[in-house]
Amino acid sequence: MIHFVAETGSTSADLAARLRAGEFVPEGDWLVADRQTGGRGRQGREWYDGAGNFMGSTVVQVRFGDPDPASLALVAGLALWEAVSAVPAKAGTAALPPGAMLKWPNDLMIGTAKLAGILLERVGEAVVVGIGVNLATAPALPDRETVALGGVDRDVFAAELARAFDLEIERWRNFGMAPIVRRWLTVAHPLGTPLMVGEPGESPLSGTFAGLTESGALQLRLADGSTRVIHAGEVRLAGPDR
Repeated sequence: MIHFVAETGSTSADLAARLRAGEFVPEGDWLVADRQTGGRGRQGREWYDGAGNFMGSTVVQVRFGDPDPASLALVAGLALWEAVSAVPAKAGTAALPPGAMLKWPNDLMIGTAKLAGILLERVGEAVVVGIGVNLATAPALPDRETVALGGVDRDVFAAELARAFDLEIERWRNFGMAPIVRRWLTVAHPLGTPLMVGEPGESPLSGTFAGLTESGALQLRLADGSTRVIHAGEVRLAGPDR
């Protein structure tokens, strides 16, 4: 089920609060807001809540034998890709423009501009998956480019994303990470893409994209030819204002 609300602080925070209170939140249920007053991205960044954009969250109940819950960022990325690809724009063409790609671990890009982001939060034996997509409007941010699709109905998109996410979770559980990694690589930044890895305030580690490990961690090829495995961190496409 998809539950729509006119306004809330954060759909992810709402679901996390229900889980912490001992409530069981079924998989497949989504909470989608017309407006968020306290939405946040990585590092506590404020998430822009332009009218007509998608702001929603769902819960995955972690079961015995599931792959690493951190890999749900890749799963959600594939579902996001499928949903954005499937929903037609007003012009009747595919909604996903040329230059679209997934960026490890949790962004959907159009060229060098961010279209959508994913944020995971572990709460006990569950993971809250929050997704924000610039369907109608994109914010003007000082530290990164952004882009919006335009012409995509929010409610139609929500239904398509919920369907795609359910399918990807089923694949994740039944077939493990190998097919997830293979499919993710086909729609991600190409091998050899220059990347910078490092949290804000840190000196970034520069290298080129060398693929993913079997578990979905990033492999970064350094200038000396060695490969560093990155399990978490801020990743940017190398270059000015990326």
